[in-house]
Amino acid sequence: MSKPMNLLDELAWRGMLYQHTEGAAEALAAGTLSGYCGFDPTADSLHVGNLVPVMGLVHLQRAGHRPVALVGGGTGMIGDPSGKASERQLNTRDVVEANARRIGGQLERFLDFTGPQGAVMRDNAEWLLSLRAVDFMRDVGKHFTVNFMLAKESVRSRMETGISYTEFSYMLLQAYDFVELARRDGVTLQIGGSDQWGNITAGTELVHRTLGRQAHGITMPLVTTAAGTKFGKTEAGAVWLDPEKTTPYQFYQFWINADDRDVGRYLRLFTLFGKDDVEGLERVAAEHPERREAQQALAVEVTGRVHGEEAARVSREISSLLFGGGEPSELRAATFDALRREVPFAESDAPRDGTPGLDPLDLLVATGLVTSRGAAKRLLEQGGVYVNGRRVSAGDRFVSDGGLLTGRHVLLRKGARDYGLVKVRER
Repeated sequence: MSKPMNLLDELAWRGMLYQHTEGAAEALAAGTLSGYCGFDPTADSLHVGNLVPVMGLVHLQRAGHRPVALVGGGTGMIGDPSGKASERQLNTRDVVEANARRIGGQLERFLDFTGPQGAVMRDNAEWLLSLRAVDFMRDVGKHFTVNFMLAKESVRSRMETGISYTEFSYMLLQAYDFVELARRDGVTLQIGGSDQWGNITAGTELVHRTLGRQAHGITMPLVTTAAGTKFGKTEAGAVWLDPEKTTPYQFYQFWINADDRDVGRYLRLFTLFGKDDVEGLERVAAEHPERREAQQALAVEVTGRVHGEEAARVSREISSLLFGGGEPSELRAATFDALRREVPFAESDAPRDGTPGLDPLDLLVATGLVTSRGAAKRLLEQGGVYVNGRRVSAGDRFVSDGGLLTGRHVLLRKGARDYGLVKVRER
């Protein structure tokens, strides 16, 4: 493998560097090291807000180091108080285990697990769930004063509203993770969001005290939008990496809809595009914002990384169809399969022999685009009915078997933007 690049400089120009411990730059320059980032399975999927630390692991590996992705099957039984104004709802062990498996699978898409710097996947349930309370208090708790813990933001911010001993102890569990990973995998670095600084430095302290080793931490900023809204939130809720919770097309559209003021920053944070490419896209965005080329490059890259290149292609085709006047006859079967989840969908029997074909008035009602055949007829008379991309009138509206699109589909459009899709069954 080629000589590692300067990781801190890479993170800095991308806007991914918030804090780091003294000596971290020297440790990274001294040779290959192992660094980890933890992800608690408090939900059954990661969301786009988790992508900054995930990309931190990616850059760590690209710089020639070994990333360790830690799923918190143990700490997830408690939940990190960082950034939370109140106590978390505790999940059952079965739920946490199921969530941990799903999140582990998502993390595997981003890292290379082969070769000398192959990534490692760990679950802290392996060591935390078997811990004895007295042993933990003696071996870990004795290294921390209450004053040390109260000084951490994750605890201090909760002193007025209250924090349980359960969540108060979370910091020690995460610190213990650092020690276990140092023993098992030689880990000497932890990365995480800026809200993790207190937990990370507690871990570096415990590694030093119990193992006599120097350990380091790097934090990355929490992302906000230029409009002041919380990153990763839409009207429909959080944007998840799980395609069953946020479809690949919806995921793609989230990035397409990025504000012009944010897109350059997102290109740095969430893609592997180099400096010249990012700055070139920023220039195009500034000179021709209507083209949304930067947003398209961002959407294709991130969707491809999370859901695969085929899902990115399909999402781009759907977006082009719904918003860019794409040609329906050119769509592939996979695109129609995905489109079913995005627009009103219905199935229909094939047209009977002796009839002129399927009547779009009936199909409009079947998809719910209109409430009645009478409403569909009025819409048709007003010139607001489109079938397979073509405006139709009363005399030429019928769809024959030979006029079906790929996969025996009919694409309907009401007015400018309201689409529906019908699958026509074989006879």
